[in-house]
Amino acid sequence: MKINSLLKSAICVLGLSALTAQAYDIAAYYWPAYHPEPRWQELGVFKDGKGEWQNVYEAVPKFVGHYQPRVPVWGYTDESDPEVMAKKIDAAADYGVNVFIFDWYWYEGKPFLEEALNNGFLKAKNNGRMKFFLMWANHNVVDVWDNKVAYKHLDNVIWSGEVKLEEFKKIADRVIEKYFKQPNYYKIGGKPVFSIYELGTFIKGVGGVENAKAALDYMKQKAVDSGLPGVHIQTMCWNLPKGLQGVPGDSTPTSKKIVEFLGLDSFTSYQWVHYRAPGGMDYKEWGDWNVSNWDKLAGTASIPYFCHVSIGWDNNMRYPAGRFTPIVMNSNPAKFEEYLRKAKDWTDKHNPDTKLITVNSWNEWTEGSYLEPDEYFGWAYLEAVRRVFKKDAEK
Repeated sequence: MKINSLLKSAICVLGLSALTAQAYDIAAYYWPAYHPEPRWQELGVFKDGKGEWQNVYEAVPKFVGHYQPRVPVWGYTDESDPEVMAKKIDAAADYGVNVFIFDWYWYEGKPFLEEALNNGFLKAKNNGRMKFFLMWANHNVVDVWDNKVAYKHLDNVIWSGEVKLEEFKKIADRVIEKYFKQPNYYKIGGKPVFSIYELGTFIKGVGGVENAKAALDYMKQKAVDSGLPGVHIQTMCWNLPKGLQGVPGDSTPTSKKIVEFLGLDSFTSYQWVHYRAPGGMDYKEWGDWNVSNWDKLAGTASIPYFCHVSIGWDNNMRYPAGRFTPIVMNSNPAKFEEYLRKAKDWTDKHNPDTKLITVNSWNEWTEGSYLEPDEYFGWAYLEAVRRVFKKDAEK
């Protein structure tokens, strides 16, 4: 009885983090758009007050058999509520997703969409059950979230994703102090991971590769000064700089040379659609092509590539009712599980020391790529993760 009592106390204090260690880090991207963010008003969208859930429940089928609207098992909940987030954390950890990669934003000198992380995840009593890190989603904001306008005005940049060097220093100061020091912040080699979505946009914004190096060096040194061993800088393979100035002493602007000059530490991917547009193809054809691309991506530079698996692609929720955009056809949990197994095997061969696999995503509902349970597939996508990364380990 005494041992059981002590065990229960440990679970309460540690959030099971010490008891649910697994060999692979399954990191699902988290799109933090499902809460009443005040800055939605600046964009003039989601006036219902539920964030991008509005695009989800307003969606309509575009052809016979088109699965719309998609209905979450948990309902249209507010992710900035720590009790709501606690339910997500328990589900993720129970099924083998042990890392959330929060899309993190900074526009016009201030953060955007932080409440899911600040008020939801970090205040959830069970957040010790999983780790998290930030992906700075430094893309332009256009009309992509307005389902009445959609992609009619792609050249209408509302907020720019570019930041100057001094602005990046503000970003670095904020994330180091506010997030990197959290006990469950995800680290590689002891260093907190900071991912940059659009490397090309970052370089252009700060004023070229030399300033980009200075910006990253500032972040790394600032982390060291705060008691951390540095920062592990990660980026995506899909937005590597092209046509920008080369590194000092070599004017050839190759991605490999620029990446190595900047001192980046690793690559991964955000979505398979970045490498091959679906065009109505079957999920298996889409997946096979992307898996065949892993070796090529791994050879981009002399740093590790952490392989990626996407669940699907259908962003028709962000388009007006009368307009259709091509989707990936016939996505299902069984096919997804096949690619998880391929990712596991590839990781064993290429990254035996850091078995990180990224997944799109935990909750990209409006892009048709999510692990959260819905009324069509139920918990089947999460069951696929559990079979590959938890049940296999228990055999």
